[in-house]
Amino acid sequence: MKPILVAAVLTGVAALAAAPAQAKAIKIGLSMLTQNAPYYAALQAAVLKEAKVLGATVVTADANNAMLKQISDVEDMLSQNIDVLIMDPKDAKGLVGVTKEAASAHVPVIIVDSSIDPSAPVLTTIQSDNAENGRLIGDWLIGQVKDKDLHIALLSGDQGNVVGEARRDGVMSGIIEAQLRQVGHAGFSVVGQGWGGWTQEGGVKAMEDLMTAHPDINAVLAENDSMALGAMRAIQDAGKADKNILIFAAADGQKEAVKLIQDGKYGATGLNDPAVIGKMATDLAVKVANGQTPPGIAKITFTPPVAITKANAAQYYKPDALF
Repeated sequence: MKPILVAAVLTGVAALAAAPAQAKAIKIGLSMLTQNAPYYAALQAAVLKEAKVLGATVVTADANNAMLKQISDVEDMLSQNIDVLIMDPKDAKGLVGVTKEAASAHVPVIIVDSSIDPSAPVLTTIQSDNAENGRLIGDWLIGQVKDKDLHIALLSGDQGNVVGEARRDGVMSGIIEAQLRQVGHAGFSVVGQGWGGWTQEGGVKAMEDLMTAHPDINAVLAENDSMALGAMRAIQDAGKADKNILIFAAADGQKEAVKLIQDGKYGATGLNDPAVIGKMATDLAVKVANGQTPPGIAKITFTPPVAITKANAAQYYKPDALF
């Protein structure tokens, strides 16, 4: 080999050695329990947006509110060699098995929005502080009604959903504590519970049934804004919009609800911002995939609790937001 050719080869080898290694191509699996409500669509959109910024790809699946489909979705993602799984589980206990399958495949799991059974081997759960949001809403309610007798219609999402339980328990705890503090005694009636499946249409149907069975309803507590908006529609369609039925939600901060709060037509809601949760989960997923798991990460990561009322609704109203 001629000296000049040897020099050229050595120079090329040196250049390759000095070149920085390509960043790992990160693949995130996103398993959503449903897309049949604005909240879930906004959460997925936030994950996709942040992943694009960070150069990661996302494999998505919509379980259509079916636990067995969500199990199948996750198993399919694991077969595609995802690096991290972000999951909003349909059922707290029913999805534990696939988190164990993910752990066996060395795929970290991040739970978002909902909760999962403590036996699940997950990195963390990122969600709003449902119990504290609920307490803030309960406190707000008593500030409005003082010692008025409350006959509450409760609109819940799904049976056995631990987030729904935390939300309604938080509100009821807040009501009792506020009554004791503000009026010196405590008590209220939950006249009936309807199951709205977290959707506006579900809220309409559940509220129609509750109004038929309980004509003395003077307050509606929904576990999310979509069902509360459905209840509002049912009340209007029944010609009872003038009955001063107070409508409020334990969560979410949906823009339509916030606008109605501004206008004085809807009571209050707890802040549960899917854009914040989606971004936090994706940022963490990319760090974990790159071997940068934060030390001492908590089992539950809460976003700050806020009660959105007429006093602060302008601060949280985002007309151009997806949710």
